[in-house]
Amino acid sequence: MRRAASGRVERVRQNDPTLLILLSLAEGDKHGHALARDIETVAGVRLGPGTLYGAIARLEERGLIEPLAEDGRRRPYRLTRAGLAALDEEVRELRRLAAAGDARLAAAGRRLGSPRGLAGSLGTS
Repeated sequence: MRRAASGRVERVRQNDPTLLILLSLAEGDKHGHALARDIETVAGVRLGPGTLYGAIARLEERGLIEPLAEDGRRRPYRLTRAGLAALDEEVRELRRLAAAGDARLAAAGRRLGSPRGLAGSLGTS
């Protein structure tokens, strides 16, 4: 969760570039191209260069990631302690949302006569 300039809380979507970059860097240091590849592999989301590098700049400004020494033409980034804490908070929020979704699916399944929830009633689980 983040606070917008207006003071209201903004929720992060699972395909939010900032969340995906933090998640990727939790595995280890990466440069931009490696981040993009990892994010596409793990989340199935393709980030264009403008989106990726814009999000990297915002994360760096917020102190959630930091650049490392350039490696040739590539600049790797790493997660900071503040970035790890932010990622932890976002993952906890996603888990809470998933648990609420599971409970509601189960309730809907019971209403529709399927104890396994909607997926069970459709024969997909």
